[in-house]
Amino acid sequence: MVIFYNEIILFFWYDALMFELLLFIIGIFSGFVNILAGGGSFLTIPILIFLGLPPTVANGTNRLGILLQSLVGAVKFKQYGVFPAKFALLVSIPAIIGSIIGSYLATIISDDVFKNYLAFFMVFITLITLLNPVGKLRQNDIKLSKGKWIFSFVAFFFVGIYGGFIQAGVGFLILAAMIVTGYDLVAGNAVKTFVILIFTVFALAIFIFQGKVDLYLGAILAAGNVIGAFAGTKVTVLKGNNFVRWFVVACVLVFAVKLVFF
Repeated sequence: MVIFYNEIILFFWYDALMFELLLFIIGIFSGFVNILAGGGSFLTIPILIFLGLPPTVANGTNRLGILLQSLVGAVKFKQYGVFPAKFALLVSIPAIIGSIIGSYLATIISDDVFKNYLAFFMVFITLITLLNPVGKLRQNDIKLSKGKWIFSFVAFFFVGIYGGFIQAGVGFLILAAMIVTGYDLVAGNAVKTFVILIFTVFALAIFIFQGKVDLYLGAILAAGNVIGAFAGTKVTVLKGNNFVRWFVVACVLVFAVKLVFF
């Protein structure tokens, strides 16, 4: 009887270990993808849900990894000398305001409603990426007009709302918004990473305060995210992001279907 009991314990321990290892590996890949382009959270949030977390808790737990990977990415982009600091700091202000609104809304809706929103935006944002709007970004030696500054503030406010509410895919929206500014893809990724870092500080605080963060699973995911972020910043500077785009699209569509129908 004791042997049988020990075998049961060992089985569940092994099973849990495999799930944690999977989460760590997914964290590495999502951290890499998030820095390189965006959309990594479309992988991690469904994985957290499939591991048993309520959708709204999965949404909050994911933010811990986002915070750390963005910190790593922002530091590395600055070291590479491709970070337009003035623009990033200024557009962070409306993004913070928007993220506070969005993250609060995300903590008060039901899990079922959030899951449906997540599935919808997974498909919607993915279809937008098929148009490859970031490929239109130009050079970063620019001077913004007053109209472009106004557009940027408004755009980043709504980006902040979406980022606070779901986060997943917000990187694509930021890069798309920067089409108007004229920054190239590398500088755009640097701005994206910094802005996400800043507004995630506020969003994560709200999720923690509302009890919507699993710190244990979040730490495992974050460890993988950090490793992926180191690799992602280097690849962004050297190569760009097109070679992972279609793989991310395929994964997102599979997870979206699973969220809705299973």
